[in-house]
Amino acid sequence: MNFIVYILYSPSLRKYYVGQTQDLAVRLEQHNAGRGKFTSSGSPWTLVHQQSFEKRSEAVRLETVIKKRGIRRYLESISPF
Repeated sequence: MNFIVYILYSPSLRKYYVGQTQDLAVRLEQHNAGRGKFTSSGSPWTLVHQQSFEKRSEAVRLETVIKKRGIRRYLESISPF
């Protein structure tokens, strides 16, 4: 089973959110339904990036890297404007 690292954006908050899951469609629905401490106030959330891994440990490692670097800075590093 694949593990997905995803980045969401909320236009109303002008903030990004990073997470990892096995079922992105369900997780995005949960975020937009207000089920989540941070994401409950930013609905609707838009998917802006996703990356798939075979092992959960790889997904967690990338999620940690993104959080330490900063989500916006990470996105700029993978797709420069």
